[in-house]
Amino acid sequence: MPPKKESYRSYGERIIGLFVRLLFTREEYSLTRLTELLQCSKQTVLRLLDDLQRSYQVELEERRLGNRKFVKLRRPEGRPLPRTLSEMEFNLLLMCRDFTAHLLGEELFQEATRALEKSQALLAGDGTRSERHFAVFRPGTIDYTPHQTIIKTLIQAMEERWILKLEYKALEEPRAKILYVKPLKVFSHRGTMYIHARLARKPGQRGPAPDYEPLLAVHRIQAAALTDRRYEFPKDYNFEVAFNRHFGLIKKEVFEVEAEFYGSAATFAAERTWSPDQRLRWLNPDTLRIVFSASSEWEILAWILSFREGARLIRPAFLVKRLQQILGKMATFYAVEPYGKK
Repeated sequence: MPPKKESYRSYGERIIGLFVRLLFTREEYSLTRLTELLQCSKQTVLRLLDDLQRSYQVELEERRLGNRKFVKLRRPEGRPLPRTLSEMEFNLLLMCRDFTAHLLGEELFQEATRALEKSQALLAGDGTRSERHFAVFRPGTIDYTPHQTIIKTLIQAMEERWILKLEYKALEEPRAKILYVKPLKVFSHRGTMYIHARLARKPGQRGPAPDYEPLLAVHRIQAAALTDRRYEFPKDYNFEVAFNRHFGLIKKEVFEVEAEFYGSAATFAAERTWSPDQRLRWLNPDTLRIVFSASSEWEILAWILSFREGARLIRPAFLVKRLQQILGKMATFYAVEPYGKK
């Protein structure tokens, strides 16, 4: 006999989940849909519905469409709930949730869904809205489901101003290091979640805190714990100034970039803002030249290479030379006979 779906879930969890869903969403559900949401058999759903009506005096409305049965919560007549969300506002919240699904991970995504279901009860009309309008393209993204506890700890630390003790393994480091940090901002960039922080003194360390602001990839944090020390949010901190003034996530010495784009790559580049100070000039209908400031050499190189033959780096000269070296090395990878030929 195959194991029951989610056999570890208690009767209480299921009946509460069923009632909360009927109460807050105001939607009509088929039995098939409820078996999917509650992850149980149709017989169990029928028993839960029967118990809601018999034991808890919850009034349900039922209807049939062919051989399908639909149920929803019967609402008492009276003064309607206050309207706090417009249809467009609710759709925008759905869009934000679905566009960030790959960053939230399964547990936080379900929490966001429950929050939206509660808000749906405050919509005018019948309160029903489709959730099928928005989605996210996932290939190449990081699964943040295993990092839910760490993300919640980061949020709590920022809310309550606790210094954090982190075990962090950088990309090229052989083992994790212990860091004490004051978390300032969690943000996303190209499908990856980061935390920007300032280093705090180690326990027992005297003198001023280290003058360093680490940028940490959340998925590389192996453990996060609140300490018994608090911090004050720095009055001089401005995320927009720190990150959104120049091209590049890595912040080093700023330099000016000039590049040329051709064909569809030119159209693509013109549609986007690469740096607030960028200057665009069309040399002809097929050629675009862009000048802007950047702070990360390797990100500029990766950016130019992503356009293949559609882009050419003009300056700075030292980066053009570095690009030539990279292309020369890449050419050696393909200077042999194709695989399968002798």
